[in-house]
Amino acid sequence: MRRAEISTIMNRYETRTPFKQVEWVRSIVGYQIFPDRFYNGDPGNDLKANSTDELWINEVSKGTPVFTRWDGPVTPLHCCHQYFGGDLKGVTEKLDYLKELGVGLIYLNPIFTSGSVHGYDVYDYYTVDPKFGTLDDLKTLLDEAHKRGIRVIFDFVPDHVGLGFWAFQDVYRNGPSSRYWSWFIIYKWPFKLGDSSAYKCWWGIGSLPQLNVLNKEVRQYLINVALYWLSIGFDGLRIDTPLDVIGSENFFRELREVVKSRYPDAYIVGEIWDYRPEWLRGEAFDSLMNYYLGRNILLSYAKGVLNGYTASARLSEYYAGIGVNVAGMGFNIIGSHDTSRILTDLGGGGLRDTPGNESIKRLKLLSTLQYTQPGMPVVFQGDERGVTGRQSNYDEQRYPIQWDRLNQEVFEHYKKLGELKNTIPALSTSIIHVLSTEGSILAYTRGYNDEVLVVANNALEPVAYKLPEGNWSVLYVSSGENMEVDNGSITMPPLTAIILVKEQSSTISNVTPPTFTQTSNTTTQTTAPSNNTSLTQPGEELWKTLSPVFTAVAVLAFIIVAIILIKRVRTRVDKGI
Repeated sequence: MRRAEISTIMNRYETRTPFKQVEWVRSIVGYQIFPDRFYNGDPGNDLKANSTDELWINEVSKGTPVFTRWDGPVTPLHCCHQYFGGDLKGVTEKLDYLKELGVGLIYLNPIFTSGSVHGYDVYDYYTVDPKFGTLDDLKTLLDEAHKRGIRVIFDFVPDHVGLGFWAFQDVYRNGPSSRYWSWFIIYKWPFKLGDSSAYKCWWGIGSLPQLNVLNKEVRQYLINVALYWLSIGFDGLRIDTPLDVIGSENFFRELREVVKSRYPDAYIVGEIWDYRPEWLRGEAFDSLMNYYLGRNILLSYAKGVLNGYTASARLSEYYAGIGVNVAGMGFNIIGSHDTSRILTDLGGGGLRDTPGNESIKRLKLLSTLQYTQPGMPVVFQGDERGVTGRQSNYDEQRYPIQWDRLNQEVFEHYKKLGELKNTIPALSTSIIHVLSTEGSILAYTRGYNDEVLVVANNALEPVAYKLPEGNWSVLYVSSGENMEVDNGSITMPPLTAIILVKEQSSTISNVTPPTFTQTSNTTTQTTAPSNNTSLTQPGEELWKTLSPVFTAVAVLAFIIVAIILIKRVRTRVDKGI
C-alpha cells in the first residue's frame, strides 16, 4: 500500500475523531432567563425602552409600546413590545435562589440595545440595553455569578438586526453610496423602514433585516463582537437561528476557530431544533439546543404520545448519531421562551390555571428524564415553580414570574433533581445505555459501570418491571411514593420515573461546587478541597490517556489487513484466477 493511500485513510479517520469536550458542561444544571420577565431589581430603568422601541421608527407597522405593572394583563403586544421592568440587577438579586436549585449556568436571552422586549432586533451589539441596566451592572452579575460557581452565556444574533441598527440606518439614509450598502441585500431604494419587499429580512419580517454574512467585513465585525463579550467575562454563547445565516457553514467554522483559539473552554450552542448531528463534528457547535431530544422524544413520551418501546428506539438512534463527547455537552432543553410551558404541554392549562395532579405527575416524570440524560438539563425560568402559559396567546409563556406564587411540590422536586445532578458522579459522565423494553416502560443506565438505573412508566396503571442483574436500591421516585425492590423486580406506579443505584458502589458524592476567580478577563476554575469522590471518574481520565493508543492500534490493524488483502488480490491476478 502506498504511503499516500495510508495518509488518505488516516485523514478520513481523523475527521471522525471526537473533538475536545467542554468538560464543565456535563456536571451542571442550566437555567434560561428572559430578562424583562424575570425580576425587577431597578425600577429606575423601567421606562427606558420607550426611547428605543422599534414601533416608533417602523414606517409600515406603527404602534405604541406598552409599559405594565409586574402582574398586569397580557396584551396583543406581550410578545415583543409590552415591558414589565425586569433587568440585570434583578438577576443578580436572585443568584442565591438559583444556587439553591443547583444551577451552574445561566443562559441570558439578548441583553444588547434593541427595539423590542425579546432583543433579537439588535441596534448595537456593543452596548448593554439601558432597559436592562449598564455595563457595570452586567459585570457585577458576572462576578457574583462566578463567585457562586455559576457560569453565564449570552445570546448572539448574527443573522439579522433591528431597524435601528446603525449600519442599516446609514443604508436607509444614503442608499448605494452608503459604506455599508453591501452589509445587506437591498432590493430597492429608497424604502420605508419595515418594508419587507425592499430588502432581505428574516422570515419576511420587515423589522428584521438580514446581514450579508458573505461579506468579509460583516463576518469580522460579528466575530469581534463575540470576542469582546467573552473578554468581559461570559463563558460561552448561544447562537440564534444559525441555519438562516447567509453563508452559515463557513462563518461558523471561522467563528469557532477564532473563539476556541482564545477561549478553549468557551461553550458554543446553536439553535437548531431538529436532528442535525452533522453540525456537531467539531467545525461549528459544541451542542445544539436539543429540542429534538427534549420535545420529540422525552416530552412525547411523558405526554403518552410515544410508548416506551418507541421512545427507547428513538433515544438509541439519537445517541448513536452523535459522539460521546457531544452527548456530555448536551444543552438539553424542553421548554423555552419559544414554546408553550411544558406544564401546559402536559395538560396543566394556561396562564393562572391550576394544574391538575396528572399534569404535575407527568411534569415530574419528564424532568426526571431530562436531568438524567448525559449533558446539561436546561430549565426555562419558572418551570421549577409550576408556571403555565400558552404560546398561542401572545406568547403568554413569557409572562413575568410571580414570585408570590409557588407550587411547592414542583419546586422541591426540581431542587432534589438539582442535588442529584450535582452529587451523583454517574450523571456527570457522557455515558448512557438504553435498555430494551416493552409497553410503557422506558429504561436506561448511566455511568461507566452502569451504576445508575433510570426507569419510567408513562401508563395510567402500575407496571411490573424486571431489573437488570445487580443489587439495586431506590434512590428517588418522582411521584413521591415509597418503593422497594422485590426479588429483582419493581412495580412501577403510573406516570412515574425512578432513579436506582447499585448497592456497594460509590455513586453519590457531596461535591463542593466549583468557584471562579476573575483575573485579567480570563476565568479560571478552582475547586474547594473535599474528601469526597470527584465528579470526574477515574475511568474517564483513563480513557483520555489510552484513547490515542487504541486509535493507533486500530489504524495499524486496518492497514495490515488492507495490505494482506491487496497482496492476495495481486497473487490471484498473477495466477490468472
